[in-house]
Amino acid sequence: MNGLFSGAAARAALRSANACLAELHETVGVSGLAAADTNPGLMAVVDQHAAGVRDSLSADTRPLTAVLLAAYAEGVRDAAFTHGWRPPVGPLDWADNDWVMQRLLAVCSLARTLPTAN
Repeated sequence: MNGLFSGAAARAALRSANACLAELHETVGVSGLAAADTNPGLMAVVDQHAAGVRDSLSADTRPLTAVLLAAYAEGVRDAAFTHGWRPPVGPLDWADNDWVMQRLLAVCSLARTLPTAN
């Protein structure tokens, strides 16, 4: 099969999605998930955002994939930038109530649940 949904295109999309999620994990997930592990309030917020992400992606009727999560994260960032949001500069302060950062952290949390490639 060739065209938009060929095996090569699907593999390229998956590589791109995995790269996007890896970068998100490095910039947001590492510090955020460590902070959530020691702060039950932050963990509750992340869990609520994760439920919202799953609902937005209809995860009750189709499985989450790296491609879906990466596209969602890019959409959140693009919309936030359009509305004037800018990422924090310097070390992240997870005590700040930054909806965008919390949503992106939820994507990182969900990405940890994806099956790994063999």
